[in-house]
Amino acid sequence: MPCFNAATTLDEALNSLVTQSFLDFEIIAVNDGSSDSTPMILSDWALKDRRIKVLDQPHHGILVALNTGIQACAGPYIARMDADDRCHPKRLEHQFSFLESHPEVAVVGCLVAGFPDNEVRRGFQIYLTWLNSLVSDTDIRREIFIESPLAHPSVMMRKDWLVKVGGYLEKGWPEDYDLWLRLYLVGARFSKIPEVLLYWREFPQRLTRSDSRYSLENFLRAKAYYLAKGPLLNCEAVIIWGAGMTGRRLSKHLMREGVSLAAFVDIDPKKIGGTLRNLPVLAPEDLPNWLNQYAEPKVLAAVGARGARQLIRQRLNVIGLQEGQNWWGVA
Repeated sequence: MPCFNAATTLDEALNSLVTQSFLDFEIIAVNDGSSDSTPMILSDWALKDRRIKVLDQPHHGILVALNTGIQACAGPYIARMDADDRCHPKRLEHQFSFLESHPEVAVVGCLVAGFPDNEVRRGFQIYLTWLNSLVSDTDIRREIFIESPLAHPSVMMRKDWLVKVGGYLEKGWPEDYDLWLRLYLVGARFSKIPEVLLYWREFPQRLTRSDSRYSLENFLRAKAYYLAKGPLLNCEAVIIWGAGMTGRRLSKHLMREGVSLAAFVDIDPKKIGGTLRNLPVLAPEDLPNWLNQYAEPKVLAAVGARGARQLIRQRLNVIGLQEGQNWWGVA
């Protein structure tokens, strides 16, 4: 549990955990070199509740803290939560019961609500709406290259799957998204409890806003890296739908990963007929003929404009391409 400077939020987070209706669990609180009142607060809570185990360490950052927590967990399931969030009283009970009855699932999340209401920005709310629309394994796998499809502090995971993929790794991009993508590549299954069980605090100093690993460029690097190792491995022709900013930036990283790009598709008359990265820019109606030139071509829909992906989905469905098999959305 990464530290957070505001004492009241840490108290709220711990209180929401110790009052869980599911009692058979241990709280591993990793104090990653906090310089505020966090050590005292954790010590006081540990004296009040024997389930709380505090691990104090010099500040090494979230990756080391997460792996330290994993190593300290003795049980088969690990639930994540940050020190400034809150969870529903039945969160752990529901997620534990789900994993017990669904042995094929490696990671179970839940629906998430942002708080406090006056701090939740429009962009974050748009992300939460999309996030909460993905519940089944099919949903999550289909859109995993659009954004991180699971809220990190909302999940409960099987420890053996975490160990299998090497825990959290430093790749220069978001550690949680990297974990989901590695699990995706090795065939792990995901799911969510279709209820709001986590309340995710929004504030300007969140790592997603202040740490360069969470930049758009680094998200695109992660997507290109795992696309090249998974869906696009040994693919002779990849066509990117979108010759705008997202398509250009994604194509740069894909080429660095050795992916064979064949063309771009765009609806802008000013771009159609031209070239991008020395590759032709096609009109949507020309795409079927290009696809027929290759044995197993793949399409990436890389358009960031709201609503565009649904329109592209309709066009690709009409020509017989299956999302998650022949094409993927990458935003």
